[in-house]
Amino acid sequence: MFGWIGWIIFGLIVGIVGKFLMPGRDPGGFIVTILLGIAGALLGGFVGRALGFYQEGEPAGFIMAVIGAIILLAIYRAVIGRRRTV
Repeated sequence: MFGWIGWIIFGLIVGIVGKFLMPGRDPGGFIVTILLGIAGALLGGFVGRALGFYQEGEPAGFIMAVIGAIILLAIYRAVIGRRRTV
């Protein structure tokens, strides 16, 4: 149970860092950014470990999580931004 809470807190931090590194107006606001941070942390962590970039608990996991959050945020902005202009 603490594992999931830890991922949520970690995702919150990653979402804030991702938003800081990728400033601009987000269509979904702060809550969506947090959710994308959580998803990015999970996705980046899974992909990084699956590809053998690092082991669990290494600092590289944070970097991969931030990269995952930034990628998801960019995809979200592209998809939602395209919908609003049509």
